[in-house]
Amino acid sequence: MNDSAALLVIVDAANVVGSVPDGWWRDRRGAAERLRDHLAARGLPGRSGPVEIVLVVEGAARGVDSVLGVEVAAAPGSGDDHMVALVAEAGDRPVLVVTADRELRRRVTSLGAEVTGPRTVRHAGPAGGASPSPASDGPGSRRRGDG
Repeated sequence: MNDSAALLVIVDAANVVGSVPDGWWRDRRGAAERLRDHLAARGLPGRSGPVEIVLVVEGAARGVDSVLGVEVAAAPGSGDDHMVALVAEAGDRPVLVVTADRELRRRVTSLGAEVTGPRTVRHAGPAGGASPSPASDGPGSRRRGDG
């Protein structure tokens, strides 16, 4: 994590990828890479100012590399625990956590983070329009654009 002036956006990769049943389970690492690339290309729609995106991966998705615009953080254990630690380390810095996990939402909001659901990053195109799910392009998966 670098820019203390930027909004820190922590993305729960497993939760976002798993939010649409599009075959992601056949290639968890590939699905995380597609999400990373989607985030790098589109950023965080609806937010002005600098944004630092951290994609937290775990399990079979470990080993995904960072790219320009998206830092990939491999959780050493529980992805949820790692995200909570990142929020705690951020101190007074503004933090937005992208997840639909109720318990994780409770934990990070108690530390002062904002939360938003997976649709915020999954379906927003460059101009805020709909685009296909970033995890839906892998082998053996069907493309879903059901917003």
